Amino acid sequence: MRFASLGSGSEGNALLIESSDGTRVTRVLVDCGFGRREAERRLRGAGVEPEQLDAILVTHEHADHIGGVFRLARAHGIAVHLTHGTLRAAAAMPDAAGEVEPLLRVFDSHAHFDCAGLRIEPVPVPHDAREPVQYVIDDGRRRLGVLTDLGQGTPHVVRALARLDALVLECNHDGQLLADNPRYPAALKRRIAGAWGHLDNREAARILASIDRSRLRTVVAAHLSRHNNRPELAREALASVLEPGSDEMIRVADQDRGIDWIAV
Repeated sequence: MRFASLGSGSEGNALLIESSDGTRVTRVLVDCGFGRREAERRLRGAGVEPEQLDAILVTHEHADHIGGVFRLARAHGIAVHLTHGTLRAAAAMPDAAGEVEPLLRVFDSHAHFDCAGLRIEPVPVPHDAREPVQYVIDDGRRRLGVLTDLGQGTPHVVRALARLDALVLECNHDGQLLADNPRYPAALKRRIAGAWGHLDNREAARILASIDRSRLRTVVAAHLSRHNNRPELAREALASVLEPGSDEMIRVADQDRGIDWIAV
């Protein structure tokens, strides 16, 4: 298994995952918060044609995660997996999910399912969306966890992330930078920092410290705010809970460049 971020942040998110069993290559995209043409450009930059995608896994209905999903799916006949709550919320959007209804695959957020030979384990999370989930993707050899867009790490989340080989982990903001930001109104600050908002560096580090890391080899800090965080602060927070000398296992995904392929 390997994965690449096509971009990560409040302006758009997409994570590309590829796995091969020697006879078949499976490619899935987690979210697509970019317009169709931009998503296609970023996919081709990673060496993948859109029609090579087997599925898109949606985490929730916020535009930076779902904004390009339905147009990309419609253009290339890609199956879209999402929760019932996300589907209900998306139905009211201008680019309605109803236009790709034959491609929709609604799943139970508390039950694993098969997607093109991958075991997909949804992880319900506390976030201000209709029925948000994150994912653990298992190809039978390696386990990749994707955890962004949640306000806090619950016991259920910590249990779900056990024995991962790689983890994409939200480090949205630094608490002090957010508090001191004069451009953000108080209500927005409360929403971001709240229990249903986004992980700050400290909470991300707490989650990392709490999970079973016996197999973990790679951690990617993701969904960093351009205005309320810095890569070095996220790295420092995550490194503080890892064993000495483990700094090299930490990578940071960028909004514009994402992150190149990483083997799991």
